[in-house]
Amino acid sequence: MRVAGLLLAAGAGRRFGGPKALVSHDGVLWVDRAAAVLRDGGCAPVVVVLGASASSVRARAALGGCAVVDNPDWATGMGSSLRAGLAALTDPDVGADIGAVVVLPVDTPGVTAAAVDRLRALASPTALARASYDGAPGHPVLLGAEHWSGVVESAVGDAGARDYLRRHSALDVPCGDVADGDDVDHPRDLPT
Repeated sequence: MRVAGLLLAAGAGRRFGGPKALVSHDGVLWVDRAAAVLRDGGCAPVVVVLGASASSVRARAALGGCAVVDNPDWATGMGSSLRAGLAALTDPDVGADIGAVVVLPVDTPGVTAAAVDRLRALASPTALARASYDGAPGHPVLLGAEHWSGVVESAVGDAGARDYLRRHSALDVPCGDVADGDDVDHPRDLPT
């Protein structure tokens, strides 16, 4: 069984001032950094969902080896990107024998490969887990394939899988010792 990585990088970053996929830190785009975190955490294949400024992201990012998916409904929120990414994982051209996926939003630059690997190690078709930081739920999230249809049904707006994870008592996996799970919504939230 393989464990895929799913990078959600379609948003316009309105509060941030532009698409977070195109934010650069130390000369590396966040979309490239996050894709590498998923790969280095043992995920294969890695699917990247783009939306806002997709052509600019494609032109500037180094996403070789990733399956890149366009979400035409990106403006409706993260839920549509999660649905698009999960649909791509069921495509035989993207991969077979995928039993679970680790989901990571592009705006969590403090997440590390060690955190991804910690969740990936729990993978099974029935797995449902999420990283936690000081007891608060965060990212990445592990979704076993048996949960994908339920997640697709509940992923609306910007909620993504949050409600599904809560209703199905997802396992909290402490990751604060290896990562920082803060979402970066504004430039003032950038790590110093």
